[in-house]
Amino acid sequence: MTSNVVDPNAGAIVVGGGIGGLAAGIGLVRAGVRVRLFERAAEFGEVGAGLQIAPNCTRILAELGLLDEVLALGVRPQSMVMKDAVDGGELTRLDLGDLEERYGFPYVVIHRSDLHGVLLREACRLGVELVNNAAAVAYSTGTDHAEVTFADGTTHRAELVVAADGLHSVARSLVSDDEPVSSSYVAYRGAVPIGAVREDGVSETDVVVHVGPGCHFVQYPLRGGAMFNQVAVFESPKAIAGQEDWGTPDELDAAFSRTSEEVQQGLRHMWRDRWWRMFDRDPISTWVHGRIALLGDAAHPPLQYMAQGAVMAIEDAWVLSQHAARLTDRIGRVDWDGALTAYQAVRPEHCRRVLTTARDWGKLWHLDGQERLQRNAVLTARETDDYAWIDWIYGPTALFPEDEPERYPQTSLASAAAEVSVPA
Repeated sequence: MTSNVVDPNAGAIVVGGGIGGLAAGIGLVRAGVRVRLFERAAEFGEVGAGLQIAPNCTRILAELGLLDEVLALGVRPQSMVMKDAVDGGELTRLDLGDLEERYGFPYVVIHRSDLHGVLLREACRLGVELVNNAAAVAYSTGTDHAEVTFADGTTHRAELVVAADGLHSVARSLVSDDEPVSSSYVAYRGAVPIGAVREDGVSETDVVVHVGPGCHFVQYPLRGGAMFNQVAVFESPKAIAGQEDWGTPDELDAAFSRTSEEVQQGLRHMWRDRWWRMFDRDPISTWVHGRIALLGDAAHPPLQYMAQGAVMAIEDAWVLSQHAARLTDRIGRVDWDGALTAYQAVRPEHCRRVLTTARDWGKLWHLDGQERLQRNAVLTARETDDYAWIDWIYGPTALFPEDEPERYPQTSLASAAAEVSVPA
C-alpha cells in the first residue's frame, strides 16, 4: 500500500481538464459520484479556434441542459459546402436544416474556448473539485481502486480513474506500447473579426471546405457571426523527407499555390507565427485496465477530417457516466466493474471506425490528377438528400452499438470514385 495516498475515499479521479475530462467530471457527478479533476496547467483553458459539433454530440449537450448556452455562443450554419480548391467549383452540400430534422438535433460551430468555458462553468456549478498544476506521471490499479501519482510526489486513490490526458497519455502505456503517428500534414489557423473578411465575399452562413491536391481549406463563422474561422491544412514535403523543421510558412505558400482566388484571399488571414502538426494514433481495442479507463484523445486521437475529436470525447464521457448511473445501487455504490465492461463494449469499435474513416477521407480530399476528377464526379453526382455516408456517425449508433454497423453500412467514397467513368 502506498504510504502517501491522498483521499482514498474519492469516488472518481479524472486526469485532464480539457473538453473530454470536464465532460467526464460533469457526467459522473450527475450520476452521483464524487469527482476530483486534475489538470497539469496552471489555469483551465483551451487553445485553438473553431470546432464543429454534429448532432451526435448536440443531443448529449441537450441532455446535459447545456445546448441553449452553446447555441447562444456559437453559430447554427445553414449548409455544409464542399468545393474544389483548384477551380472553386461546388462539389456537394448538406442542408443542415434538413440534417437537424433527420437527426433531431442541430449542427453547431463554436469557438473551442467557448465550449470549454460552458463545460468548466457547469463542472464548477455541480461541485467537481478542480486541481491545477498537477501533472500525472504514473498510474496503477488494484481490484477495487486505482491510483495516480503526480509530479509533486503525491499519489491519489479512487474507485475509478479516468485518464483524459490527451495524445501523449501516460495511462495509455498500460494497454498499448504504440506511439503517435505523424500524418505529415500541418494546420494553420486564423480566426479574425468578420469585418476583416466580409469584402472577400465569404459565406457568413455556411461551413465551406475547399479540397485540393495535398491540401484543404476550411471556413465558417463563429461567435454569433462576429468572428470568422479559417483553417489551412497541407502535406509537408519537409516532413516526408524526415526534416525536423517542417510545416513552415514557405511550405504553406507552396502547398496552396494552385488554389482558387477564394482560397488565396483567405490565406492572407492565417496566423503565420504558429502552426499545428497533425498526429493521430492507431486504433486500440482495449481502453480499460483494472479500474483505469482511457477517454478522449488518450484512447482515440483522430485526424480532423470528420470533425469528431471533441465530439467523441463527450460521447465517451456520456456513455461511461450513463452506465455508472444505471449500475448504482440504493445506497449509492457503483458497480464500476460492470460500468467499465459496458463502456469497453460500446466505445472502441465505433471510435476505430471514426479514426480509420478520417484517414480515408483525408486521402480522398487530397487527391490530384485523374483521381481528383473521379472524386469530383462522385461528389457532384450525390443527391443532396443522400445521407448514406453520414447516418452511422450522426445517428445514435455510437451510444447504441447493437444498431451498428448493420443499420448504417459504411460507404467508401474512394471505392465509388474508382468505378466512375470521367469524360476526357
